[in-house]
Amino acid sequence: MINVVVADDELPAVAELAYLLSLDSRVGTIHRANSGAEALKALEEFEVDALFLDIHMPALSGLDIARVISRFTRPPAVVFVTADEDQALEAFELAAVDYVLKPVRPERLAESVRRICELAEEDTVKPDMVTVEKGGITKMIRRDEIRYVQAQGDYARLHTKDASYLIRVPLNDLEQQWGAAGYVRIHRSYLVSMDKIDTVKLATGKAVVLIGGTELPVSRRALPYLREKLAANRVRPL
Repeated sequence: MINVVVADDELPAVAELAYLLSLDSRVGTIHRANSGAEALKALEEFEVDALFLDIHMPALSGLDIARVISRFTRPPAVVFVTADEDQALEAFELAAVDYVLKPVRPERLAESVRRICELAEEDTVKPDMVTVEKGGITKMIRRDEIRYVQAQGDYARLHTKDASYLIRVPLNDLEQQWGAAGYVRIHRSYLVSMDKIDTVKLATGKAVVLIGGTELPVSRRALPYLREKLAANRVRPL
């Protein structure tokens, strides 16, 4: 199911579109907004998969909102719902999923929802890829194959099960970019995938993690955060 925001400065238009969307079993939570500012606020407060935007709204138009979210790492899908036929080209230049003209027909809206669901499914199953080079050959590897990353000056070495690859990206940058994907800094020289940790050994004054037979140190500074992450994954009784 997808969670959506419906934004229009005309209250009846919001109510009608929210009602039509509520009839679709593929739509979950529907957040209503009567301005562009309210739509952006909803994005900050809730998990949103798609925005249904009127183009002509005071202050922040639907096009303005689309420009803002185009800078997001993973922007929600955008569907423009409008009586204006002349903005379609600009809308699709902003990577809109669909452009629906008012008055909205239920079957036309259902097509928009179908497109959003297909995109959401593609994003779910498609792994993030990383471009690497080795032996003069450039290739793509799946990020979820990377067990841990080792700092080497202004470079970082990516370690998979069968190989390692040197990339010209500092470890600090990867820590910021990959934190949401489950990579945790355990030491000034190491970033590890929580999913790939086999064992954590904690002893007085020393801690290490084992990943595929490789022992990596955990710094005292990083140890509290690692404990916190491990506790979050612990199974507890109801």
